Amino acid sequence: MNRHDISLLQAIQGYPALSILLPTHRTSPDNRQDPIRVKNLTAEAVDRLLQEFSKREAQPLLDNLDAIVRDIDYRYALDGLAIYVNKDFARKFYLPFSIAERVILDETFATRDLVMAMNRSPRYWVLALSEKSTRLFEGAHDTLVEITGHGFPMVHTGPGGESALPGGFGVNKSAYRDEYTRKFFREVDAAFGEVAKSDPLPLLLVGVDRHLAFFNEMTRHGSLLAGSMQGNYDATSAHDLGKLLWPLVLEAKETRRQELLQELDAAVGAQRSSSTLGEAWLQAQMGRVATLLVEESYHQPARLSESGMLLTLVDEVGGLDVVDDAVDDLVEVVLQKGGQAFFFDDGALAQHGRVAVILRY
Repeated sequence: MNRHDISLLQAIQGYPALSILLPTHRTSPDNRQDPIRVKNLTAEAVDRLLQEFSKREAQPLLDNLDAIVRDIDYRYALDGLAIYVNKDFARKFYLPFSIAERVILDETFATRDLVMAMNRSPRYWVLALSEKSTRLFEGAHDTLVEITGHGFPMVHTGPGGESALPGGFGVNKSAYRDEYTRKFFREVDAAFGEVAKSDPLPLLLVGVDRHLAFFNEMTRHGSLLAGSMQGNYDATSAHDLGKLLWPLVLEAKETRRQELLQELDAAVGAQRSSSTLGEAWLQAQMGRVATLLVEESYHQPARLSESGMLLTLVDEVGGLDVVDDAVDDLVEVVLQKGGQAFFFDDGALAQHGRVAVILRY
């Protein structure tokens, strides 16, 4: 699941919109219970629907639900499963994070838990460079999901790729091949840009030295590059590639965290920062936050002012005017207004009240 999927789900409105969410398991024997849990939750959903609608009225939704449940492949289960169905729509998502088990009937699909979990997950892009088939993956933790669309996977069909190089006296085949290889990776970079423009995550590259060099020469997305792994991984599965890349993800993440702490120190000195949840919330509402830094396990209920600009921290959730977790809402506001959010180990931001922002101005 990516931000495009979230936006698609959030755009669909109309009662009844059915959401079924549950944790799942990657390995045996725990994963044996997953089909049973799905069956039980599906039965609960059907029962609730038939309490409100006649069988004839509910049938289109029930047919979509039955089809999407039959399409679940438990061999590819991760840590969570989300199913969204209405009379015209049905999608399922295998999630690399656990979610609470719920069945929800509402005017809209239940995406809040997924948005918040996604915001707190290390996410990144991976380009596995190859003239045979350059693949694009979206990563979350150590799990990769291949992106099919936007031209991917991309194959070099020109001279030096699937087409033969020209022959004849005086033809420099090596230079000719390099020229068309550069052209191919320029096209790869352009296609990646279309995917990443709405979700500019860090980019990891995989490929042989020659392909890495060509892509680095051609790319217009150097600011996203976070690391590379050399080698031919054309035949490597998404599962295995994710495991191989995970140490590189952690290394890049730690490097970026240290850079951000230095940037925060500089912003403090330049009076271009704010600390504490309340101050960060106000700056985010004003659209001034370029970068949000927050501790991993920081969750805080709060009461919103009538204007929505001010927060008052409270001890417990409950009440129509209380936000269950103002930290997660803060993250989403920052992202919606074009900022970035990064998470740190607990205690790393203690002097800032567990949250700090670097301001645009």
